[in-house]
Amino acid sequence: MSGVCRSLSSFSGKILTEAQLLSPSLCPWFVSARSKFTKTRLPQEFLAERSQDHEKYGGDPDQPHKLHIVTRVKSVLRRPYWEKELVKHLGLEKAHVPVIHKNTPAVNSQLKFVKHLVRIQPLKTPYGLPAEQDMADSFINSKGELIVRRLLQPAEPKAIES
Repeated sequence: MSGVCRSLSSFSGKILTEAQLLSPSLCPWFVSARSKFTKTRLPQEFLAERSQDHEKYGGDPDQPHKLHIVTRVKSVLRRPYWEKELVKHLGLEKAHVPVIHKNTPAVNSQLKFVKHLVRIQPLKTPYGLPAEQDMADSFINSKGELIVRRLLQPAEPKAIES
């Protein structure tokens, strides 16, 4: 019986559908090739919207962060040459030294190839971006926040009227 099914499956699909020779009772293991390649094998949760990721990582999908803090956490020893070159190009030669990059598609596509070697955090600015004179007193804390210590400007002395 299985020899008959094998020989029938070698014929073209047009002949088989016209003759109605392959039925589930004759060859229960036969599955048409069309159903194998037209249906997606991915679960629906992969195709769903990922709004829960934004809540998990503290991001806002409508207002994405402008800058990344990228830190290399793993060694590039025994890694392919293209990953070593990419890590060097991104300025991550030393481990555990943060580097700031823009959140652009070009940089994100480069970071995608070394994502297993780096830690990427958004740069949060709770006190706003620093002015030119405040740059010397600005620093990034361990949570990825840019802390700005603003310089106090001297108050203009007012003339006393008497």
